[in-house]
Amino acid sequence: MNCLIIEDQPPAQRILRKYIEDLGTLQLLEVFGDPLKAMAFLDEQSVELIFLDINLPKLSGIAFLKTLKNKPQVILTTAYSDYALEGYELDVVDYLLKPFSFERFLKAVSKVRRPQAENSPAAPVRKEHFIKIGYEHIRIAFEDILYLAADGDYCEIYLEGKKHLSSESLKRWIELLEGWDFFRIHKSYLVNSHRIEKVSGNTLYLRDGTQLPLGRAYKDDFMAKYLK
Repeated sequence: MNCLIIEDQPPAQRILRKYIEDLGTLQLLEVFGDPLKAMAFLDEQSVELIFLDINLPKLSGIAFLKTLKNKPQVILTTAYSDYALEGYELDVVDYLLKPFSFERFLKAVSKVRRPQAENSPAAPVRKEHFIKIGYEHIRIAFEDILYLAADGDYCEIYLEGKKHLSSESLKRWIELLEGWDFFRIHKSYLVNSHRIEKVSGNTLYLRDGTQLPLGRAYKDDFMAKYLK
């Protein structure tokens, strides 16, 4: 899902950029400090989600929101709680009160709807991917993956009894595995949920005995999705 940041404060811009990058499932198209420039961008570009500050120069976030005809989903951000009710009346996804944590950011993003066009066939889901190792290309079937671990700009792919090093990043693999039941449990780990045996405290156990850390920033979202 692509997204846009409309925020005039550089520190807040940096925090949102980092959270979006750490999450790995959102594609940031652009960052605007001027809502009028953002309006021009939206006239030319389709955007699915906007992180919108309320206190903006020239035009408030609320006023900006009211001008949109084909309104994307919106998560409001502000240092003041006074506008919360008005924001919800405009059918925003959530309201983030600054300063907000990564956990709170995750909770807001988890509420974003991902609709599929009615009466249109679903896009085929990829089942495998080839990785280049030396002069060879190795086929990786997604269902065979136990988990993936970030290794700098590379990614380690763990299968039954073997491991491969992919030159593609964990972020890229998150994109490739969209539509499969993989879940990010830590900044450095992505796990096949079908391979999970149990969760104990902040440790996740796979069926082959592998133990992986369950990061604090991802735990609540994981528990809500898989341990209902």
